[in-house]
Amino acid sequence: MSELTHLDDKGAARMVDVTAKAVTEREARAQGFVRMAPDTLAMIVDGQHPKGDVLAVARIAGIMAAKKTHELIPLCHALNLTSVKVELTPQEQPAGIQIEARCKLAAQTGVEMEALTAVSVAGLTLYDMCKAVDRGMVIEQVRLLEKSGGRSGHWQAG
Repeated sequence: MSELTHLDDKGAARMVDVTAKAVTEREARAQGFVRMAPDTLAMIVDGQHPKGDVLAVARIAGIMAAKKTHELIPLCHALNLTSVKVELTPQEQPAGIQIEARCKLAAQTGVEMEALTAVSVAGLTLYDMCKAVDRGMVIEQVRLLEKSGGRSGHWQAG
């Protein structure tokens, strides 16, 4: 196991210095799931939600969140993302919405946190828009699926 990079030799939190790192193409994919009542899912899929297009709003929220990750996670670098894609896929069994985010850039540091933040905020947006009809929704299984680029190369979840 490697050492924690956000701690200095005295154990104090620090932002990692990436000045000497090479700029490489980097990409990360993350996913999550919002479990909900079948009636809530049907309302979203059928476009009958009183707040409008729930999936479109959650998609935009996820994209915006990826771009603002450095403002939310204290030691993240501000990154110039070149691509953010958020896909929301309704699923009947179990009832819910599968969320997947993919972030890309050419930089000195990776985009895992941006992909994870996109998924998390898209899930929170789904919850916020639907809580009036389903307070029992669960945001779950938020995880990194894959990352590529940088010194550590390619990694994929098992």
